[in-house]
Amino acid sequence: HLTILMLAAGFRTEYVPDAIAATVVPDRLVPYLRQQLRWARSTFRDTALALPLLPSLDFYITLDIVGQNLLPLLLGVSILTALAQIALTSELPWPTVLIIASMTMVRCSLAAFRARQLRFLAFALHKPISMFLLLPVKVYALCT
Repeated sequence: HLTILMLAAGFRTEYVPDAIAATVVPDRLVPYLRQQLRWARSTFRDTALALPLLPSLDFYITLDIVGQNLLPLLLGVSILTALAQIALTSELPWPTVLIIASMTMVRCSLAAFRARQLRFLAFALHKPISMFLLLPVKVYALCT
């Protein structure tokens, strides 16, 4: 939110690869999901604030803002379609699985390239958590 306010005021932001940040991460599931709900609501609100700024932002930042909002929705549709296919045909929807895996690797690769750190590729391991725990939280955040 602060970054959006700074950009709206005409200031610039810059990626600093050696910056160190600290945060508190809940060590239990329910507090973690509550934190993620707050963060998801904040992301949706901040996106609404950022829409007028998108044409003036760096391409990667614009891509990230759009991705943070559209990709969970597309992922949700993909999962629902896959579940419907499993229910109707009893077959695993390999094209859907491959598309989700490919999109995950593209996003992780872009982050690794941009940060010039291969460790960002490990973020792909987060996808199952994202799909089955955080996606429902994001849908609830959007609805509330």
